[in-house]
Amino acid sequence: MNLLVTGGCGFIGSNFIKYVLEKEKDIEIFNLDAMTYAGQGKNLEHMGLSNHPNYHFEQGDITNYEEVERALKKHSIDAVANFAAESHVDRGLKNASPFIITNIGGTQVLLEAAINNNVEIFTQISTDEVYGGNIKIPSKETDGLKPSNTYSITKRDAEDFALYYYDTYGLDVRITRGANNYGPYQFPEKFIPLSITNLLEGKAIPIYGSGENIREWTHVLDHCEGIYKVLMSGKLGEIYNIGGGKGIKNIDIAKIILEEMGFGEEKIQFVEDRKGHDLKYSLNCEKIKYEFGWEPAIDFAKGIKETIKWYEENKKWWERLKHEKGFLF
Repeated sequence: MNLLVTGGCGFIGSNFIKYVLEKEKDIEIFNLDAMTYAGQGKNLEHMGLSNHPNYHFEQGDITNYEEVERALKKHSIDAVANFAAESHVDRGLKNASPFIITNIGGTQVLLEAAINNNVEIFTQISTDEVYGGNIKIPSKETDGLKPSNTYSITKRDAEDFALYYYDTYGLDVRITRGANNYGPYQFPEKFIPLSITNLLEGKAIPIYGSGENIREWTHVLDHCEGIYKVLMSGKLGEIYNIGGGKGIKNIDIAKIILEEMGFGEEKIQFVEDRKGHDLKYSLNCEKIKYEFGWEPAIDFAKGIKETIKWYEENKKWWERLKHEKGFLF
């Protein structure tokens, strides 16, 4: 299989490439990435995979049809996994345009190029945020959607375009909706790496509002395994939730990190709450468990310790990113 991974220099995309290369010998991966701010960490190089015989990088923008089609034709692509997205909710509050252009427009360009170039499988990587944020019971794939921020609205619309190309043109589309991820190589403006790296720099952990917002946390490698199973064996036109199970309040995440790193709660700094801050996301993942036997293997207590250790040992990777012009915090 020749697999095009878009956004493969980002957090989940790069970990997915690493996962597949370590698992499969017969898959050639072609990474198409525009190298925006979130792809500047040189993740694949840092992972030691830039010279892997089955890995190939090509800089390109998914919003540019000619660049996408060139990559599909040049490498005779069989399948696409679309990770490329503007994903940080806070950035969407400041400027919605890049989210609309990339998340909606870029996905439509990829889909159009896919049907014109005989791509067999198109996997769209989406988010649990499309369900909305006041969840009383875990969301199923068949539940209605009520996104409430720029990121989740544009991801919902990207899903709609993917399903349109499935319904109208017969493109083999599969969609995954993942919970919050954590682990190595996550851009340091996201909550967990920001908390860890701030403490390493002697700063406080910023907590929106009172920290009562609840998220499910899935280790990125568990998420990558779920995506891989959907890519290889998922059903046409189907949607699969990929979540971590137990919801944890943001304030409790902060306390766990503080305890692991030997700090007290005086290192918590409550800040003005984010506009439209969803209270809770929760996923019912029985479908992917039933069809593929997938469930998260990395316990959060173990995973967060390993994640803290990784950021402690890889300061050169994140220090430059945190202090570049344009870093959000």
